Amino acid sequence: MRNVSLDDVDHAERAVLPIGTDYPPGHLLDWHEHRRAQFLHGATGVMVVDTAQGTWTVPPERAVLIPAATRHRVRMLGVSTRSLYVEPDAVPWWPADCVVVDVPPLLRELLLAAVEFEADYSLSGREGTIATLLLHEIAERTPLPFHVAIPASADLAELCRAYLAEPDTGVTNAVWARRTAMSERAFTRRFRAQTGDSPAAWRARARLLAAVPLLRTASVTEVATHLGYASPAAFTAAFTRTFGTPPSRFGPRGA
Repeated sequence: MRNVSLDDVDHAERAVLPIGTDYPPGHLLDWHEHRRAQFLHGATGVMVVDTAQGTWTVPPERAVLIPAATRHRVRMLGVSTRSLYVEPDAVPWWPADCVVVDVPPLLRELLLAAVEFEADYSLSGREGTIATLLLHEIAERTPLPFHVAIPASADLAELCRAYLAEPDTGVTNAVWARRTAMSERAFTRRFRAQTGDSPAAWRARARLLAAVPLLRTASVTEVATHLGYASPAAFTAAFTRTFGTPPSRFGPRGA
């Protein structure tokens, strides 16, 4: 199925509903949730998925697993998606939080085939076999580190979301502490308790996540400069150390 609303087909008695959707550049799917679990694959472009617990940046040719009944929003940057909406009872192993995963060639081809199915596709033969195999392949995926936690406290969450939208290299722990009317020590302790990271480590990771969408249209040198790195080499080293792959892989000519 292509470019159809899940609401129109959610009644179908199928554990897996594949839907392909094309979005205009910069499209925002505002806060919503699904009864089913979702496997959201960006066949093109970059997606940024927000929940109350965190932000997941999904590079090209990757996907995000979204648990059932999880309130989320998605920013689409030049994205054509291939989604699977899955009955929760069919995937008791589904993660409790969102997870970014790779999409190897076999899984990609299965998704391309599945989005051509009708809502009432046959459970026997080729179509049913593909639907079953899709779940086996997804279960084999391992998490990728394209994620930062968002604090539960509203004041800390506001700081973090503003930083993700526009990373400011001039921000320090002292600046954030003043904005929350706390001492730097108390602020750092509270931030670490809610995210698992120090504020400085969190900001460093957030800057690198912000690079992923920028790399779609800008060079590594341009992105490094924009994000305040001393050199492209310093940016490349930090990006590769954090995500396990160089930033050039995510550029216009990336593999």
